[in-house]
Amino acid sequence: MITVETSAQAAYIVAALLFILAVAGLSRHETAKAGNTFGIAGMTVALVATVALAVDNDIEPLGLGLLLGAVVTGAAIGLWRARVVEMTGMPELIALLHSFVGLAAVCVGWNGYLHVERHLHAAATEELRATDLLGIHSAEVFIGVFIGAVTFTGSIVAFLKLSARIKSRPLMLPGKNLLNVGALVVFVPLTVWFVVEPQVWLLVVVTLLALLLGWHLVASIGGGDMPVVVSMLNSYSGWAAAASGFLLENDLLIITGALVGSSGAYLSYIMCKAMNRSFISVIAGGFGIEAGPSDDKDYGEHREITAEGVAELLAGAESVIITPGYGMAVAQAQYGVAELTRKLRERGVDVRFGIHPVAGRLPGHMNVLLAEAKVPYDIVLEMEEINDDFAKTSVVLVIGANDTVNPAAAEDPSSPIAGMPVLTVWDADKVVVFKRSMASGYAGVQNPLFFRNNSAMLFGDAKDRVEDILHAL
Repeated sequence: MITVETSAQAAYIVAALLFILAVAGLSRHETAKAGNTFGIAGMTVALVATVALAVDNDIEPLGLGLLLGAVVTGAAIGLWRARVVEMTGMPELIALLHSFVGLAAVCVGWNGYLHVERHLHAAATEELRATDLLGIHSAEVFIGVFIGAVTFTGSIVAFLKLSARIKSRPLMLPGKNLLNVGALVVFVPLTVWFVVEPQVWLLVVVTLLALLLGWHLVASIGGGDMPVVVSMLNSYSGWAAAASGFLLENDLLIITGALVGSSGAYLSYIMCKAMNRSFISVIAGGFGIEAGPSDDKDYGEHREITAEGVAELLAGAESVIITPGYGMAVAQAQYGVAELTRKLRERGVDVRFGIHPVAGRLPGHMNVLLAEAKVPYDIVLEMEEINDDFAKTSVVLVIGANDTVNPAAAEDPSSPIAGMPVLTVWDADKVVVFKRSMASGYAGVQNPLFFRNNSAMLFGDAKDRVEDILHAL
C-alpha cells in the first residue's frame, strides 16, 4: 500500500535528481536556462511533499498555517527581490541569502537540542541512549550550530563589504591567524565535551565562538578576494544545510546540502587556481592592502583619448577584444557594448570577449551580463582560451576592469597581486581603458597599464562613452 510517507520519500528522490540536473545545466551557457527550470521544479516538488507529509502527520492547524504562511511570504519576498535587484546587486544579495541558510542551521541545531538533549529522561532520549545514538545526535547538533553560525556572520560581513556599507580593506587585528586557528582548536574539545555531557552553556559558548569566528574570518579578507569569499560562503551554507538534514533525518536536505557544499568548494578551488593562490592564503587575509594612486612608483603620465578617437581606432581595426569588469556592470553598459559588437561585426571586424575567472564580484558575473544583452556565446571566451591572442589583436577595450588586467601581477614580484594570472591586454597594438578616474581597483593596487605607451584612458560613465562611440561610428 502506498502511503503519504512513501510518496513523499519518492518525491524527495525526484527533487534530488532535479537538483543534480540543475547543477549540470548551470555549468554551460547554452543549458543554464534549463538548469534554472530544473531547480525551480525540484524545489516545488520538495515543498509540496513536505507540506503533504506534515498534514499526514496530523500537524496542528496553527503549525500548518505557519508553514504555509512562511512559504507564501518567502516566495513573495523572493519574487519581489528578483524583480527589483540590479545585476550589480546580485553579489551582495547572494551573500545575504547565504546568511539565511546559516541562521536556519543554527535554529535547527538549537531545536534539536531542546527536543532531545535538554530532556535527558524523555522517552525519545532514553531510546537514543539505549542505541548509543545520543552521542551522534549531540555531535550533529554541535557541529551544525558551529557551521551555521560561521556562515551567518561571515555572510553578513560579505554583504556589508560588497554593498560598500563597510570598507573592503581587510581587518588587521594582531595575531589574526592565531585567532582563527585558536577558535578551531577550542571547538574540538568543546565538541567532545558536549557529546559526553550535553549542557546548554556549552551550546551557548560554541554559538558565540562561531559567530565571532565568522565575522572575523571574512572581515580579515580583502576586497580582491571577495569573489572567492562568496563562493566559499556558498559552500559553507551547503554544509550547514546538510548538517540540518542529518538532524531532521531528511535525505533530500542532506543531498542538496552536499551538492551545494561540494560544488561551492570546487568552485573556490578553481578560482583560487585562477588567481594562483591557495585557499588557505585567501582565508588568511589575502589581497586588499590599500595602495592607491599614491603608490611609491612613478609610472609617468597617462594619455587620454576621446570617443571619436576610439571610433577611428575601431573602424580601422581587424580584430578587437573586449575585457569587461565590474565597472561595466555598475554603468549597465552591457547593452551598448552588445550593440557596438554587432555593428563592428557587420563591418567585418573580428570581435571577441575575454573573461577573467574573477571578473566582477561574483563567479560568472560578466558572462550573465553579456548573455542578458544577447551577446553570442561563441565569442565569449575564458582567459585561458584568449590570452595568447592579444599579441595578434589590433584594439583591446578594457571596460570597467582593473585588477584582472594589471601587468604588475606578471612583472612586479613585490606587488600584492604578484603571480595572479591576468588578461595580458598590454600585448595588443592599442589598449583603451574605460574608467571614471585614475583610482586603483577593488584590491587597492595601482595599475601600470594606465601609463603604457600603447594605452589611452577614456574617462566618464562607460554607458555614455559607448553610446558616444556608436554615434561616432
